Amino acid sequence: MAKAAKVEFVCSECGMNYQRWQGQCRCGAWNTLVEFKPSAGQNKKASSRASVGGYAGGIGGGSKKINDVATTEAEKQLTGIGELDRVLSGGVTTGSVNIISGDPGAGKTTLLSDLVARMSQRMPSLYCTAEESLSQFKNRVNRLKLDYNPDELYLLSETSVETIIEELESNKIKFAVIDSIQAVVTDTANGSPGSPSQVKSAAQALTQYCKQNDVTMFIIAHVNKNNEIAGPQTLVHIVDALLHIDTNDGQIRTLRANKNRFGDIDTVGIFRMCERGMLSVDNPSEIFLSGSSTDSPGSAITCIRKGNRNLLLEIQCLTTETEAEFPQRVCVGLNMNRIKMLTGILRKHTKTKIFHDTFFNIVGGLRIDETETCIDLALVAALLSSLNEFVVPRTTCIMGELSLNGDVRPIDSGVPRVKEAAQHGFTEIFIPFRNYHKSMEGLGAKITSVKTVHELLSLIN
Repeated sequence: MAKAAKVEFVCSECGMNYQRWQGQCRCGAWNTLVEFKPSAGQNKKASSRASVGGYAGGIGGGSKKINDVATTEAEKQLTGIGELDRVLSGGVTTGSVNIISGDPGAGKTTLLSDLVARMSQRMPSLYCTAEESLSQFKNRVNRLKLDYNPDELYLLSETSVETIIEELESNKIKFAVIDSIQAVVTDTANGSPGSPSQVKSAAQALTQYCKQNDVTMFIIAHVNKNNEIAGPQTLVHIVDALLHIDTNDGQIRTLRANKNRFGDIDTVGIFRMCERGMLSVDNPSEIFLSGSSTDSPGSAITCIRKGNRNLLLEIQCLTTETEAEFPQRVCVGLNMNRIKMLTGILRKHTKTKIFHDTFFNIVGGLRIDETETCIDLALVAALLSSLNEFVVPRTTCIMGELSLNGDVRPIDSGVPRVKEAAQHGFTEIFIPFRNYHKSMEGLGAKITSVKTVHELLSLIN
């Protein structure tokens, strides 16, 4: 009688193996262990497994001295999508394998449909969809009015990795999109599509082919409820770049790189979703300002930092008399705990009585991270402006962190933020006292440094 295949349990979050099932993995995740039966080839000795090759292709040949290793510069190509080129540090790298992830409806397929259409004008390109029909993809291309080369753009509806590689080889494809890694399967691994073994093996096979044949590839990946890539974390180590699309409450999409072997990960790309697809926003500050020409209470403008980019945005506040027993606190795009903290600081240090319903909003639908504390002074200014019916001029930019004792703390990258505000025509800029630098004086704006919240209120009121 044939010997039964050995059964293992693999964590779908981190990829760790166990001999028997247990409730919690060492990574801290609960109920993530799934049954996995290794194939016959996977039960061989480590020496036989090593012949498969590494993530970048074939291995072996022994060690070499560092001076004997030939070096090649990474060749980059501009895609024509400005914000994508910015996030990839100057364009996509030839022969790289990149993953793009995001929530359903974030715009992954829309962005890569535009990208593959642009690349088909330069080289043979393939879009492999394992989740929709070819007619659905073509309808999207026609709806978005994408400009493509019909002789160089190939469409494929396939789930087998081996068949996909055969198509890449037969049509001499140099740019490919796989939609998605959780939907394709390979004969070298057991399990259903999306299982840890299938995701890892499929990604490794595709990466090896791309590295050996200088094929540039983008792979779409699903995310779990924690907004992380579904499947083993080994997938992140296999690829060269990991891009993620964040969905805000409105039409704004932010693209950031969590990993990039050919550039930095500090740059953030801003897109706007519309009927023409994902459009690059070259000047994000314009969409985060209301553009109103009239001065009204309850509005203040500040400058935040997304990656290495400075963005001007408008904070709006509305206070009304409460009709209930307890006043409401509502905020869109902001952290509620920070709002409560700032309200407590005002009540303690300025004796401000806030028995009103308070509503906060960020113009443009951008979501502000809790770690972005430079907006504290602007939030306070907008709140008091609405509460006391005075106007903060639209030519004024306010930035700074507020501490629990009422002092104004310094913020990071103060000089670049001030320069960004001055370039957009702001004539007066309020900054923390410890952020002042002489280089700010020649920018054409009045720089006012403040030490406490009392000093700020006396200057703007």
